[in-house]
Amino acid sequence: MPNNETDPEAAPKPRGRPRDPERYRRILEAARRHFYAHGLERASVDAIAAEAGVSKMTVYSHFGSKEGLFEAEVRDRTERVVGGVAGAEALDPQQPKKALLAIGEQFLVLAREDEALGQFRSLYGAAGVQPEACRAFYRQGADRLIGDVAAYLRRADAAGTLKVRHPRQAADLFLAMFLGDGHIRGLLMLEMPDAAENKALLREAVRVFMAGYATGS
Repeated sequence: MPNNETDPEAAPKPRGRPRDPERYRRILEAARRHFYAHGLERASVDAIAAEAGVSKMTVYSHFGSKEGLFEAEVRDRTERVVGGVAGAEALDPQQPKKALLAIGEQFLVLAREDEALGQFRSLYGAAGVQPEACRAFYRQGADRLIGDVAAYLRRADAAGTLKVRHPRQAADLFLAMFLGDGHIRGLLMLEMPDAAENKALLREAVRVFMAGYATGS
Protein backbone atom coordinates (compact mmCIF):
# COMPACT_ATOMS: atom_id res chain seq x y z
CA MET A 1 0.00 0.00 0.00
CA PRO A 2 1.45 3.43 -0.89
CA ASN A 3 2.53 5.78 1.87
CA ASN A 4 0.52 9.02 1.54
CA GLU A 5 3.25 10.94 3.35
CA THR A 6 5.93 10.24 0.77
CA ASP A 7 4.38 8.82 -2.41
CA PRO A 8 3.36 11.59 -4.84
CA GLU A 9 1.15 9.11 -6.72
CA ALA A 10 -0.95 8.53 -3.60
CA ALA A 11 -2.28 12.08 -3.45
CA PRO A 12 -3.68 14.73 -5.79
CA LYS A 13 -1.10 16.70 -7.71
CA PRO A 14 -0.40 20.31 -6.68
CA ARG A 15 -2.33 22.90 -8.65
CA GLY A 16 -1.41 26.34 -9.96
CA ARG A 17 -2.16 29.58 -8.14
CA PRO A 18 -3.72 28.79 -4.72
CA ARG A 19 -7.42 29.61 -4.47
CA ASP A 20 -6.97 30.63 -0.83
CA PRO A 21 -3.58 32.38 -0.43
CA GLU A 22 -4.06 32.89 3.32
CA ARG A 23 -4.64 29.18 3.89
CA TYR A 24 -1.71 28.34 1.62
CA ARG A 25 0.50 30.64 3.72
CA ARG A 26 -0.66 29.01 6.98
CA ILE A 27 0.31 25.59 5.64
CA LEU A 28 3.76 26.82 4.59
CA GLU A 29 4.39 28.46 7.97
CA ALA A 30 3.31 25.34 9.86
CA ALA A 31 5.48 23.20 7.58
CA ARG A 32 8.47 25.46 8.20
CA ARG A 33 8.17 24.97 11.96
CA HIS A 34 7.70 21.20 11.71
CA PHE A 35 10.52 20.64 9.23
CA TYR A 36 12.81 22.65 11.51
CA ALA A 37 11.75 20.79 14.65
CA HIS A 38 11.63 17.26 13.24
CA GLY A 39 13.41 17.17 9.88
CA LEU A 40 11.78 16.04 6.66
CA GLU A 41 11.68 12.34 7.50
CA ARG A 42 9.98 12.68 10.90
CA ALA A 43 7.74 15.66 10.14
CA SER A 44 4.08 14.62 9.99
CA VAL A 45 1.63 15.90 7.39
CA ASP A 46 -1.17 15.22 9.90
CA ALA A 47 0.51 17.48 12.47
CA ILE A 48 1.23 20.18 9.89
CA ALA A 49 -2.39 20.13 8.71
CA ALA A 50 -3.68 20.30 12.29
CA GLU A 51 -1.51 23.30 13.14
CA ALA A 52 -2.55 25.07 9.93
CA GLY A 53 -6.22 24.37 10.66
CA VAL A 54 -6.83 22.39 7.46
CA SER A 55 -7.38 18.78 6.48
CA LYS A 56 -4.61 16.45 5.39
CA MET A 57 -6.17 16.23 1.93
CA THR A 58 -6.09 20.03 1.66
CA VAL A 59 -2.32 19.89 2.13
CA TYR A 60 -2.09 17.26 -0.62
CA SER A 61 -4.38 19.25 -2.93
CA HIS A 62 -1.95 22.17 -2.73
CA PHE A 63 1.39 20.35 -2.68
CA GLY A 64 0.87 16.76 -3.84
CA SER A 65 3.08 15.12 -1.20
CA LYS A 66 5.21 15.87 1.84
CA GLU A 67 8.21 16.24 -0.47
CA GLY A 68 6.23 18.70 -2.59
CA LEU A 69 5.40 20.70 0.53
CA PHE A 70 9.06 20.70 1.55
CA GLU A 71 10.10 21.91 -1.90
CA ALA A 72 7.50 24.70 -1.83
CA GLU A 73 8.69 25.82 1.61
CA VAL A 74 12.31 25.98 0.42
CA ARG A 75 11.24 27.89 -2.72
CA ASP A 76 9.25 30.37 -0.62
CA ARG A 77 12.25 30.99 1.62
CA THR A 78 14.61 31.44 -1.34
CA GLU A 79 12.33 33.92 -3.10
CA ARG A 80 12.74 36.32 -0.20
CA VAL A 81 16.42 36.88 -1.00
CA VAL A 82 16.08 38.48 -4.43
CA GLY A 83 12.33 39.11 -4.38
CA GLY A 84 12.38 40.53 -0.86
CA VAL A 85 14.81 43.40 -1.34
CA ALA A 86 13.51 46.87 -0.59
CA GLY A 87 12.16 48.18 -3.88
CA ALA A 88 12.91 47.50 -7.53
CA GLU A 89 15.67 50.12 -7.63
CA ALA A 90 17.70 47.94 -5.25
CA LEU A 91 18.27 45.64 -8.22
CA ASP A 92 19.00 48.44 -10.68
CA PRO A 93 21.81 47.24 -13.00
CA GLN A 94 23.12 50.80 -12.98
CA GLN A 95 23.78 50.52 -9.23
CA PRO A 96 25.46 47.13 -8.68
CA LYS A 97 26.98 47.97 -5.31
CA LYS A 98 23.59 48.92 -3.90
CA ALA A 99 21.97 45.84 -5.43
CA LEU A 100 24.64 43.48 -4.10
CA LEU A 101 24.38 44.98 -0.62
CA ALA A 102 20.62 44.34 -0.70
CA ILE A 103 20.98 40.78 -2.00
CA GLY A 104 23.77 39.99 0.45
CA GLU A 105 21.81 41.38 3.39
CA GLN A 106 18.78 39.23 2.55
CA PHE A 107 20.94 36.17 1.99
CA LEU A 108 22.64 36.62 5.36
CA VAL A 109 19.23 36.74 7.04
CA LEU A 110 18.25 33.53 5.28
CA ALA A 111 21.54 31.74 5.96
CA ARG A 112 21.48 32.64 9.66
CA GLU A 113 17.84 31.64 10.32
CA ASP A 114 17.37 28.76 12.76
CA GLU A 115 14.91 27.08 10.38
CA ALA A 116 17.30 27.19 7.42
CA LEU A 117 20.18 25.88 9.52
CA GLY A 118 17.93 23.11 10.82
CA GLN A 119 17.10 22.08 7.26
CA PHE A 120 20.78 21.94 6.40
CA ARG A 121 21.46 19.72 9.41
CA SER A 122 18.60 17.32 8.68
CA LEU A 123 19.47 17.03 4.99
CA TYR A 124 23.14 16.39 5.64
CA GLY A 125 21.97 13.37 7.62
CA ALA A 126 19.54 12.36 4.87
CA ALA A 127 22.03 12.60 2.00
CA GLY A 128 22.04 9.28 0.18
CA VAL A 129 18.92 8.12 2.03
CA GLN A 130 16.47 10.75 0.73
CA PRO A 131 18.00 11.83 -2.59
CA GLU A 132 14.77 13.41 -3.88
CA ALA A 133 14.53 15.68 -0.83
CA CYS A 134 18.16 16.68 -1.27
CA ARG A 135 17.59 17.42 -4.97
CA ALA A 136 14.53 19.52 -4.12
CA PHE A 137 16.48 21.48 -1.51
CA TYR A 138 19.27 22.14 -4.01
CA ARG A 139 16.93 22.93 -6.91
CA GLN A 140 14.73 25.38 -5.01
CA GLY A 141 17.51 26.68 -2.76
CA ALA A 142 21.07 27.08 -3.99
CA ASP A 143 20.46 26.40 -7.68
CA ARG A 144 17.57 28.83 -7.95
CA LEU A 145 19.24 31.54 -5.90
CA ILE A 146 22.50 31.36 -7.84
CA GLY A 147 20.47 31.55 -11.06
CA ASP A 148 18.58 34.65 -9.85
CA VAL A 149 21.78 36.44 -8.85
CA ALA A 150 23.42 35.42 -12.13
CA ALA A 151 20.48 36.93 -14.03
CA TYR A 152 21.05 40.24 -12.25
CA LEU A 153 24.78 40.11 -13.01
CA ARG A 154 24.01 39.59 -16.71
CA ARG A 155 21.90 42.75 -16.66
CA ALA A 156 24.66 44.69 -14.94
CA ASP A 157 27.16 43.38 -17.50
CA ALA A 158 24.86 44.48 -20.34
CA ALA A 159 24.51 47.90 -18.69
CA GLY A 160 28.30 48.23 -18.57
CA THR A 161 28.50 48.67 -14.79
CA LEU A 162 30.08 45.25 -14.18
CA LYS A 163 32.29 43.06 -16.34
CA VAL A 164 31.13 39.49 -15.74
CA ARG A 165 32.37 36.83 -18.14
CA HIS A 166 30.76 33.90 -16.32
CA PRO A 167 27.66 35.17 -14.43
CA ARG A 168 26.72 31.90 -12.73
CA GLN A 169 30.25 31.34 -11.48
CA ALA A 170 30.40 34.94 -10.25
CA ALA A 171 27.05 34.56 -8.45
CA ASP A 172 28.29 31.37 -6.79
CA LEU A 173 31.46 33.12 -5.64
CA PHE A 174 29.52 36.08 -4.24
CA LEU A 175 27.08 33.97 -2.21
CA ALA A 176 29.84 31.61 -1.03
CA MET A 177 31.50 34.51 0.79
CA PHE A 178 28.62 34.39 3.31
CA LEU A 179 28.95 30.66 4.04
CA GLY A 180 32.20 30.60 5.97
CA ASP A 181 32.85 30.75 9.70
CA GLY A 182 29.46 32.14 10.76
CA HIS A 183 27.55 29.54 8.77
CA ILE A 184 29.63 26.69 10.18
CA ARG A 185 29.11 28.01 13.71
CA GLY A 186 25.37 28.06 13.06
CA LEU A 187 25.34 24.49 11.78
CA LEU A 188 27.21 23.37 14.90
CA MET A 189 24.83 25.37 17.14
CA LEU A 190 27.66 27.50 18.49
CA GLU A 191 27.58 31.22 19.23
CA MET A 192 26.48 33.08 16.12
CA PRO A 193 28.04 36.27 14.71
CA ASP A 194 26.41 39.43 16.01
CA ALA A 195 24.87 42.19 13.90
CA ALA A 196 28.14 44.14 13.72
CA GLU A 197 30.04 41.09 12.45
CA ASN A 198 27.38 40.39 9.84
CA LYS A 199 27.43 44.00 8.67
CA ALA A 200 31.22 43.98 8.38
CA LEU A 201 31.11 40.71 6.42
CA LEU A 202 28.48 42.11 4.06
CA ARG A 203 30.47 45.25 3.31
CA GLU A 204 33.72 43.36 2.79
CA ALA A 205 32.10 40.75 0.53
CA VAL A 206 30.64 43.46 -1.70
CA ARG A 207 33.94 45.38 -1.71
CA VAL A 208 35.88 42.28 -2.77
CA PHE A 209 33.32 41.39 -5.45
CA MET A 210 33.27 44.91 -6.88
CA ALA A 211 37.08 44.98 -6.92
CA GLY A 212 37.05 41.90 -9.13
CA TYR A 213 34.09 42.64 -11.39
CA ALA A 214 33.54 46.39 -11.57
CA THR A 215 34.20 47.95 -14.96
CA GLY A 216 37.84 48.98 -15.18
CA SER A 217 38.98 46.72 -12.34
